[in-house]
Amino acid sequence: MTNEAMISVLYIVGLFALLYFLLIRPQQVRQKKHAEMVRNLQVNDPVITAGGIYGTIVKMKEDSVTLKVADNVKIELLKSSIAQVRREG
Repeated sequence: MTNEAMISVLYIVGLFALLYFLLIRPQQVRQKKHAEMVRNLQVNDPVITAGGIYGTIVKMKEDSVTLKVADNVKIELLKSSIAQVRREG
């Protein structure tokens, strides 16, 4: 291989490495953290959904949860739609 061809190959490899560490890897870390948070959900956890609804978990099924969002108002959502667990205080 000539120097020019080798530089071109190194440039492309470097570009893919840069894209991996700037785009792909951080997304994988976020997905792992979200999956861990979903696995650790428990009844009475105050949560916020991906749609911005505040509620408290009152019932859990295999892949869904029931949230109490107001007096006598309960909604059922997929566990994956829970964005975060609220911290009290």
